Amino acid sequence: MTMTTATMPAGPLPAWCDGTLVCTRVDDVTADVRTFVLEPTEPRLFRHEAGQYLTLLLDIDGRPVERCYTIASPPTRPDVVAITVKRVSGGLVSNWLHDHLTPGTTVRARGPLGEFSTARHPAPKYLFLSAGSGVTPVMSMTRTLYDLARPVDVVFLHSARTFEDIIFRQELAFMTATTPQLRVAHVLDDRGERLNPELIREHAPDLLEREVFACGPDGYMRDVRRMLATAGLDMAHYHEESFSFPTSDVALAAPAGQHEYERAPDSGQGFSVEFTRSGRTIDCDADSTVLAAAASAGISLPASCGQGMCGTCKTTLLAGSVDMPHKGGIRPREIADHKILLCCSKPLDDLVIDA
Repeated sequence: MTMTTATMPAGPLPAWCDGTLVCTRVDDVTADVRTFVLEPTEPRLFRHEAGQYLTLLLDIDGRPVERCYTIASPPTRPDVVAITVKRVSGGLVSNWLHDHLTPGTTVRARGPLGEFSTARHPAPKYLFLSAGSGVTPVMSMTRTLYDLARPVDVVFLHSARTFEDIIFRQELAFMTATTPQLRVAHVLDDRGERLNPELIREHAPDLLEREVFACGPDGYMRDVRRMLATAGLDMAHYHEESFSFPTSDVALAAPAGQHEYERAPDSGQGFSVEFTRSGRTIDCDADSTVLAAAASAGISLPASCGQGMCGTCKTTLLAGSVDMPHKGGIRPREIADHKILLCCSKPLDDLVIDA
């Protein structure tokens, strides 16, 4: 994760990248995790908030693919950006990066994107909870606090399969040894350990005084929300980032960006959605997003994060209106130009969409 100082602007930062980056270094982190260090092809400093991400725009086997990756490097080191990627068995993008992104290779990217950032929630005490690759945004936050020598109390609980699978293990150990304000503990599956309320209380007895940031797979996040709510945490002080959106990445045959979506229960009020390019028309109830309804109807549309952050599913609304709560993946001028994000748009009447 990345985290900026409390004095940085709270509003969205301007995009610093919508072009080409070159890989300058590749580091092995664990047996199946690598960090890719990227620099601009032209002199430029990167500016982002801790916890934000960038979107890689790749061409794999002749087809365009977009994927979102957290910027694991902190904004205190603005000459480079780094992403840390776990190889996934059968994964289209993760395997391509591990096999082909070597020093000297260029990739297209855009960013920064996202609102999951301690810069927007400065606090004297934090609790960071992560599982697996979900460690990357909180690691950026931790690196930032360390670089700035902020007198901020941080409890960092990370869940992994085994000791060898702990991402950034040695770096975290070094920071813990040299920073009394940082306490790190690991929860390991192969030891029969699971994150639970007692463990959280053991390491953070003052839980209710802390700002909490959590990132990991869906099941982990559901458990975390339940435990914290039961413990009495004011959930206004809870912030999460889902790390589940590469699920489509494990199937080579899956179209780029395709995800599995659950349709919300039918409200009884349905609308028609016409896709002008494919000539298909589907039904979408008022409680379902257009992307979810399309997936249920067997229509594959470009998408990546599924949460209104990355902008991959952005398209033009030709007719109709939608309710579109999003997380920064679309700009006001684009909304004024009738653009919508399919992943978070629910119909308010019949729609015609340029897709």
